[in-house]
Amino acid sequence: MRHIGMVDAMDNKPIAEARANLSELIAGVRLLRHGITLTSRGRPQAALVPFELAQAAEAAGGMDAAVTILRKSLTATTAP
Repeated sequence: MRHIGMVDAMDNKPIAEARANLSELIAGVRLLRHGITLTSRGRPQAALVPFELAQAAEAAGGMDAAVTILRKSLTATTAP
């Protein structure tokens, strides 16, 4: 499965490292408005994102609905 471009742009952190530095990572996400992909054995498992992004996804009908909306939007803007 191909991930949406934002995953490629986010910093990757192993879950064990994130656990040890969670407060620092949360502060960075909040202040820098930049997401972090949490990985296990190099594979994306979850993400830390700014709260407003999570709120907007929930308002769109949940995470799955937000992903569907974003994918459709990206396809529409990149189609010839």
